[in-house]
Amino acid sequence: MYRVLITDDLSAAGLKILQETPGIEVVVRSGKHTPEQVREYLQDCDGIIIRSATKLTSEILKDQPRLKVIVRAGVGVDNIDLPAATREGIVVMNTPAGNTTSTAEQAMALLLGLARNIGPAAGSMKAGKWDRKSFTGTQLAGKSIAVIGLGRIGLTVARRCIAFEMKVLGYDPFLSEERARAEGIELYRDIDDLVGKCDFLTVHTPMTPETEGLINATRIAKMKKGVRLINGARGGIIDEKALFDAIQSGHVAGAALDVFVDEPPKDWSLAQLPQVLATPHLGASTEEAQELVAVEAAEIISGFLVRNEVRHAVNMAPITAAEMTDMQPYLDLGRRLGLLLSQLNKGGVRGVRLQFKGEAANKKTKLIANAFAAGLLSNALADNVNIVNAEMLAKERGIEIKEELSHEVGDFSTLISATVTTDNGEITAAGTIFGKQFLRLVRVDQFHLDAYLDGLLLIYKHIDKPGVIGFIGNICGNHKVNIAHMALGRERNEPGGDAIAVLNLDNEPDAATLAEVAEHKAVTGVQLVKLPKAGEPLPWLVSR
Repeated sequence: MYRVLITDDLSAAGLKILQETPGIEVVVRSGKHTPEQVREYLQDCDGIIIRSATKLTSEILKDQPRLKVIVRAGVGVDNIDLPAATREGIVVMNTPAGNTTSTAEQAMALLLGLARNIGPAAGSMKAGKWDRKSFTGTQLAGKSIAVIGLGRIGLTVARRCIAFEMKVLGYDPFLSEERARAEGIELYRDIDDLVGKCDFLTVHTPMTPETEGLINATRIAKMKKGVRLINGARGGIIDEKALFDAIQSGHVAGAALDVFVDEPPKDWSLAQLPQVLATPHLGASTEEAQELVAVEAAEIISGFLVRNEVRHAVNMAPITAAEMTDMQPYLDLGRRLGLLLSQLNKGGVRGVRLQFKGEAANKKTKLIANAFAAGLLSNALADNVNIVNAEMLAKERGIEIKEELSHEVGDFSTLISATVTTDNGEITAAGTIFGKQFLRLVRVDQFHLDAYLDGLLLIYKHIDKPGVIGFIGNICGNHKVNIAHMALGRERNEPGGDAIAVLNLDNEPDAATLAEVAEHKAVTGVQLVKLPKAGEPLPWLVSR
């Protein structure tokens, strides 16, 4: 019998599924628990379903003899120490679909409440006042709303805004132009081109280092005077201090917030502004959402324990320890190529063509393709993308991934080549494995080279003429940027044509350094790419 521990309230529908599944014993210990108690409970359990109340720290998870799987009944896994779970070989899964509608409806409630001053007007009535003049609002029909992030929730919000006769302007780095047109969304690839055109703005991105402070003082200053902002995603995507200052100055007419950096807030000044409609993180707080995530959680954990199914895993892939040892360098190469092309790409992704040659063609290419997709999508999605869900997430965004296999050995014993078709054309990168672990970048577009596929890569295209390389080297030296390795490639085997250089750097250059490189007349493009360090383990592969 597999024992499943429940430490937070779970709907009866979810419990029923578990109780009726042969081979599973359910242990319900809902209520408040100390970390020591949770650790003790887990000693003889194979799986656990939690919500937001239970926090699974590294201390709780360390050296658990039976624990195999954690399922979060909800999307966010902030209350689970993912690195610790991964180190212990524990699979972590979530339920991303169950609360989509409820979270989107909360965003619409915030939007409507903000536009029509529902909160302060209701408060005035409860105080016994009949004051119509103080609460004149604005209608949504005919207004423009910017939806930042067009994943499941963002698209659901966009559809509802269109139903309210709003013009929807959307930002998403991966949604295809065709999909956006089909949804009736005017798509932008640069947030700065978008923020000055909207009357309302709502954010629906994950909280990552790239999205923290995404809507900051500089971008708020570019917005129309009287703009209104909504955040029902994650606290900190909209800079709270910048928002406070902009409301106080009168530039921003108001904001509706369901999420905060600290929950509950340590500083209540923003939430208590009269122009702010604030709620205590109610996005998924509906009876329907609670039941849906409970049912999904029960189905996921029972499928994993009883039928060896892996769904919505956030930290591992469906692969045995023996397979992982053989496949890991190939999966790592695929992921790094995806990460590289995600940063070189400047347009919406329409499709991907992966070519596997030599030894690579004899491996489980579907897993490598998923690893590539995970790298390509990882910086843009709210979902915890890995080789389990990458293919599904790509398909949801209209991205088709095609595989081509050739068992013939060419210049390299193994070669993986990826071509991404975007709104602006195609970009290609290819890599190989030297020995059993050394990953190399051997092609970028039409240029052949030999660069390390790790760490910081300064990639610049230029006209092949004397002095360019020395110029770049001097700039790096002047700005104290150390060059660890340089690889060069040119279009034809003679000077004067197009060329490329890839510099592996030991420290990150600042914007001024990159701008100085770009100023050279022979330089036609500059891009800084950030990849994992050499030997850094894959984030979603573990061995028990």
